[in-house]
Amino acid sequence: MKKLISPLDLTTQEIDEILSLADRIMENPTAYAHKCDGKILATLFFEPSTRTRLSFESAMLSLGGKVLGFSSASSSSASKGESVADTVRTVECYADIIAMRHPKEGAAAVAAANVECPLINAGDGGHQHPTQTLTDLLTIRRLKGHLDNLTIGFCGDLKFGRTVHSLIRAMMRYEGIRFILVSPKELQIPDYIRDDLTAGGFDFQEVERLEDAIGEMDILYMTRVQRERFFNEEDYIRLRDSYILDTEKMELAKKDMIVLHPLPRVNEISVEVDKDPRACYFKQARCGRFVRMALIMKMLEVE
Repeated sequence: MKKLISPLDLTTQEIDEILSLADRIMENPTAYAHKCDGKILATLFFEPSTRTRLSFESAMLSLGGKVLGFSSASSSSASKGESVADTVRTVECYADIIAMRHPKEGAAAVAAANVECPLINAGDGGHQHPTQTLTDLLTIRRLKGHLDNLTIGFCGDLKFGRTVHSLIRAMMRYEGIRFILVSPKELQIPDYIRDDLTAGGFDFQEVERLEDAIGEMDILYMTRVQRERFFNEEDYIRLRDSYILDTEKMELAKKDMIVLHPLPRVNEISVEVDKDPRACYFKQARCGRFVRMALIMKMLEVE
């Protein structure tokens, strides 16, 4: 495996291998402290990120490797008009593996077509975010014990949320998965995902009120309404507070439901929910470091 652009680039067997390796690393991280000695990861982030960029860097440093890169387009030659293809071809001369985030859909695929070294899509616009999906799958498997026969609810921005699109696609590959999609009409899932769910015969429903469906969920995946994806400030302001998860709504949920969120959150989860043992989004963030350690090892073939 040399390129990871979409979760569908991985077979379910490869996903299982990555998650199992991540589990082993979490249990004994010191055993993996020198697996990437002498290796260099380049993090090319053309748009802002906290968790994804730092978890990639933490992952590589934890494996004994080194990191170089930039955290915004303005601090790279992209600000001078350099193409993505030229940027990655240049950086390939300095690094063994590349993780790239870009605001435009398809940018990661363009980059992958122009390099020979391993390349990981760290998020491209509202399209795909495969390493967040691996993080989500690891979190679900560790907390629920399995990835099949689950009802998973997605709430908030389902139109532009690349984490939502990636995780839905990944969960469609497991048996007995039911989807509940909670959003205002303006932020419903794209037609191509709805068409895939319909064509695959999946059990899914779309609702506008979280209260109407939260009691059926094993997992609630909250998302923020993303200001950076809107062309119109008025639409953003109108929709940003569409869904706020609070203790009152949590009382309607199952006792063993888990709440996930790819973060950052704005106000879609009240801070009072953080005290609820079902709030697992910071456990989810922790899983991100270890799943990226496992993925880097797999892609560099240093297992």
